[in-house]
Amino acid sequence: MKILFVLTSHDTLGDTGKKTGFWIEEFASPYYALLDNGAEITIATPKGGQAPIDPNSATEDMATAATKRFETDAVAQNEIANTVKLSTVNAADYEAVFYPGGHGPLWDLANDETSIKLIETFNAAKKPIGFVCHAPAALKHVKNVEGFPLVKGKNVTGFSNSEEAAVQLTEVVPFLVEDMLKQNGGHYSKGDDWGVHVVTDGNLITGQNPASSELVAETLLKVIKPLIND
Repeated sequence: MKILFVLTSHDTLGDTGKKTGFWIEEFASPYYALLDNGAEITIATPKGGQAPIDPNSATEDMATAATKRFETDAVAQNEIANTVKLSTVNAADYEAVFYPGGHGPLWDLANDETSIKLIETFNAAKKPIGFVCHAPAALKHVKNVEGFPLVKGKNVTGFSNSEEAAVQLTEVVPFLVEDMLKQNGGHYSKGDDWGVHVVTDGNLITGQNPASSELVAETLLKVIKPLIND
């Protein structure tokens, strides 16, 4: 069971002078949930090399069992420091792809042609594609096999406008995930702010926020296993 993780390479939070990147919980929780179930995971980024961790996600206040495990996991840390360049990845080598969030994807993965084509390839092959929190930003320009926005007519979720307002970044981000999903024709839903909310529509799995990351991974696993057994 080979799964591709795609992380952002972007580390600058707009014009604020602050750093961003991927949200460590949204990587660590799914990473260990899948790894512990026998998955072989490859981590890729647009630029390759070190994937930037959002410093706000690495604080003690944000710590979870998964992030604490990552802090003592030299193997996983080495994989984050030496990610594969996305342009070298072949979708045929993997059963599924998963995109952790953090604000970084809003700036790079949303517009990255290699990422866009990769998701389109996974989708055309009916392989599971998973996204959590801000990661659905990577779907902004992705088309389905008919040439329409991939999320058009699909049930989806992602970081909500109210959650973005709560972290006071509404005016900083290049676009709002909730608005984009709706504009592209997605049937957007959300749960309580910061609560667990995961939506599955065919091979597309989306989670609303960091709290939803582990359930996204568990859902991804449930979708993958029958495909492998076939």
